[in-house]
Amino acid sequence: MRQKKENFTFYFLLFSSLLCVLACVFAARPASVEVPKGESTPLEVVVEDASATLGDRDPRRSEDPLGTYLLLTGSTESNVVEVPKLQSAETGVVDAACGLIYQGRFDAADQVIIESSRLGRLAKIIQEYKDISQRRQSAREAAYKEQIAELEKFRAGTTDSNDVNDVNDILKVLGVIAKVREFADEAQKEQLLSDSFVKQVFQRAIERAAEFESKGKWLDAYTTCYWWLAERIDPDNEAYSDYAEQLVDKAGIVASFQDSPCESRSERYAGVKKEMFVRAIDSLKRYYVSIIDYRQMTTKAIQRCELLGEVMALSFSDIQRSLSEVSAGESSEEPFSPPGSEELSAWSVGLAALLDEVKQSPTGVDKDKFIDVFEKVLALNTVTAQLPQRVLIAQFAEAALSALDRYTVMVWPRQVQEFEKMMTNQFTGIGIQISKQKGLLTVASLLPDTPAYNSGLDAGDVIEMVDGVETKDMSLTCAVRTITGPAGTKVTLAIRRPGEEETRDITITRARIIVPTIRGWQRTAAGKRLYMIDEEDKIGYVRITSFSGGTASALEKVLTELGAEGLRGLILDLRFNTGGLLDSAVAVTDKFIEEGLIVSTRPRGLWTYISAHKKKTHLNYPLVILINSYSASASEIVAGALADERHKRAILVGERTHGKGSVQGITHHPGGGAQLKYTMAYYHLPSGQRVESQDAMKKEGRKDWGVGPDIEVKLRNDEVTKMGEVQGDNSVLVQAGRDKSSAALKKHTVKETLAADPQLAVGMLVIKSKLIQAGSLVW
Repeated sequence: MRQKKENFTFYFLLFSSLLCVLACVFAARPASVEVPKGESTPLEVVVEDASATLGDRDPRRSEDPLGTYLLLTGSTESNVVEVPKLQSAETGVVDAACGLIYQGRFDAADQVIIESSRLGRLAKIIQEYKDISQRRQSAREAAYKEQIAELEKFRAGTTDSNDVNDVNDILKVLGVIAKVREFADEAQKEQLLSDSFVKQVFQRAIERAAEFESKGKWLDAYTTCYWWLAERIDPDNEAYSDYAEQLVDKAGIVASFQDSPCESRSERYAGVKKEMFVRAIDSLKRYYVSIIDYRQMTTKAIQRCELLGEVMALSFSDIQRSLSEVSAGESSEEPFSPPGSEELSAWSVGLAALLDEVKQSPTGVDKDKFIDVFEKVLALNTVTAQLPQRVLIAQFAEAALSALDRYTVMVWPRQVQEFEKMMTNQFTGIGIQISKQKGLLTVASLLPDTPAYNSGLDAGDVIEMVDGVETKDMSLTCAVRTITGPAGTKVTLAIRRPGEEETRDITITRARIIVPTIRGWQRTAAGKRLYMIDEEDKIGYVRITSFSGGTASALEKVLTELGAEGLRGLILDLRFNTGGLLDSAVAVTDKFIEEGLIVSTRPRGLWTYISAHKKKTHLNYPLVILINSYSASASEIVAGALADERHKRAILVGERTHGKGSVQGITHHPGGGAQLKYTMAYYHLPSGQRVESQDAMKKEGRKDWGVGPDIEVKLRNDEVTKMGEVQGDNSVLVQAGRDKSSAALKKHTVKETLAADPQLAVGMLVIKSKLIQAGSLVW
């Protein structure tokens, strides 16, 4: 009965709307609606007034989701709004359905679609979304059953190796448990964590980690147990997360003392001086975004020094081994011998006394008291543990600054060059992208017009040696540092090509390399990037990998080319874009809005407001932005501003962003070639809301950090992996002159690319819905 009543209501409204349309058609003059003065402009007043809210209702539209919308778009000089003569009830249905689609409510949109030829394409879009969701759900359920079956084998003891007391088998079981959790729904996750066998595995893993810890093998304890528990299996468990963080700190301390084939400890901390850190603290007092808690900074720094003693007592053998593995010419210039038990005991007692002094200080801790404690720690070290002073200074500084936020850090002289490379996307090298594949250092792709492109080096080549140094145990960071170098110098790579037994040496002269930050959905064999992902409907795709000085101008060039090809809709991909320069983010945002606020930065002093300009604004097509948890900083500014209530220029598809919420500045005040990167301001979106920090929100038990999507599409790890593989295949560039028909050069069609990337696929559906609503596509 209720359904019949709803159907009657629906057709009554439809019939009434049609009568209104007919009345407009036969009227002797154009239909218009007189809007009383004061009712055509209140929207601007509401937007300006941060204390007023309108909820989810759009004040420009009628309340009837199926009726004909009257869009109040008249200027402030006129209070008359024209109603199109031939506006139909179907237009209202399309608007209502599209409005629901843009909120991710595809099922609700399906309920308002009328089955008719004119609405067929919109109905098809909704069906495509359902098909995507169903395929993902079916794949998830199948994978869950498969992993549960694997777990049952371990439970029943029917695997080839099933001793949960053996560390290798513990890792295997933890891997299966992690996969079960990945494919489980919420109820299944709860059931998994409460399972007695799973609890037994956790306990065995924790016991094994304790054994590693007792031998000073902090990294082993982390990788064989707490990484799995904290990152993959039970990330909401704070006890696991806190313990994992402590293990990482200890492993980092060990690494800070060790020499490696890439750099000695002496090189790593070259130029580190206590005066640099003292001057950095002076700068923070003047420029840091909020009032500084010096007591917390002092406490964390002393606790890190206590960890130094604990690590030295248990891990010195590993440190000593690394020192003996490098040549005498590369070994540390600063003498270093293991502290004895008496020295370490005195070190620990002295630190405890300093910590009590800080905690019991009746006047609190100010900047001068903090510096005084720093000096006392250095003095204590000279008469007790006698740790290398430069390492101690760096560790003290790192821990102290971490009490402020994770983005405020010292950039020591040795690190400045790498830091500037990251910020500018420029370096001197050979022009390759490298990765670790099955533990082997491998050329993932070449960059066009670079030394590597014409050298004979090719994608897929395994780099076995760099200037005679084996890469087997070399980290990616170390490899990058070794391969890059001053322009005009040479580097020799010993490479092995797949299918060939012999290695060959390739010597390449380094040159200045600029890494492009603008990418398309595919790159041709000749290196040309393709940006039009849908030739029929003229939908473009642009991926921004980071925001550097040349990003905005490169984007403008691509948008101009797409415009010449008849661009009707654009997808801007900011996934895995961790940020960059604020000016670059503002310049990119400015391309899509012609006026109004983009972002405001709010330091302790004068707030800064940055607004858009009309010049070179691209307004004539719908825009979708793809975001995920790795979209941070500058990416959050761009996505947040363009989707903001003030502009409503873009629809966001994907997952909640990282939640950085702050702007960093750089000062050279520390001197001696060192820099301080510090948090100088929080940033707020055009409507005034602050982009909240993930760290701060987690402390409050909240999850509304960063910028949330309009349409949530969360990818599983296996989906992210598949998407990355397809993106990698589509982006790879091989050597000049290579046979392009080679099977190793694999490119994916648009259909295959969309099938591997549900977020992109949904973004395409949203763009098409926008085009249908605007009348740009046939219904």
